[in-house]
Amino acid sequence: MPFVIPEGLAPEVYPLAWLVGRWRGTGEVSYPQVPRVEVTGQVEVDHDGGPYLTWRSTLTLAGSDRVWGTEQGFWRVPADRPDDLGEGQFPVELMLTDPAGYLTLYAGVVAGGRIDLASDLMARTPDAAELTAATRLLGLVDGELMWTWDIAAFGEPLQSYAALRMERLA
Repeated sequence: MPFVIPEGLAPEVYPLAWLVGRWRGTGEVSYPQVPRVEVTGQVEVDHDGGPYLTWRSTLTLAGSDRVWGTEQGFWRVPADRPDDLGEGQFPVELMLTDPAGYLTLYAGVVAGGRIDLASDLMARTPDAAELTAATRLLGLVDGELMWTWDIAAFGEPLQSYAALRMERLA
């Protein structure tokens, strides 16, 4: 089935158009100080015609309604394109907040159906656990959204925290 740009999508975010929709799938969370758990992920990426996309993500423990984590934010494709980006590559930013007390600004590159992000700014409330760096990789593989999330936290170096495979619902 051919891909169709969502109606009313701002041209500024066309490089992210493939991400728009509702996604659901499974994966796992694990980290040296966090026991491995299976999770169900739900992601909704939407737009209102502005030069950005909205992001809402919730992870629940598999087989239950217990929320493991949730976040909301905005995707942007900056107008200034660095000279070192190749043909078909675009800069991308993701600004996220979550109720555990974090604000993270990611910067990276989108090319085709792949987004590579690294934290550029991380802020936390005084009672939030120490989280010093993060990366994310999102990719469209055979119509599914693959999502990995690495973090540096609790004095540990940057390493895998979560990985999910999701199907498009709408």
